[in-house]
Amino acid sequence: MALRIGTRLGPYEIQEPIGAGGMGEVYRARDTRLHRDVAIKILPHEIHDDPRLRLRFEREARAVAALNHTNVVAVHDVGESGGTLYYCA
Repeated sequence: MALRIGTRLGPYEIQEPIGAGGMGEVYRARDTRLHRDVAIKILPHEIHDDPRLRLRFEREARAVAALNHTNVVAVHDVGESGGTLYYCA
């Protein structure tokens, strides 16, 4: 399920799709609090109810957040909004 432009996930407003794969969809979004562009990765609704895949998505967010390297994006936020699980980089 693609998110529509203008959809809000917490403080993030979806601007455009960037890509999609087996474990998620990625969008360019605007952080309305800090007035900056961010990337939002969401867990698609088709697999949202699978506890194993939810756990895998959450582990992925924690693993990326633990990295500190100039060639790896920093995770700024993780959350759930309107039933959509996401993390923000």
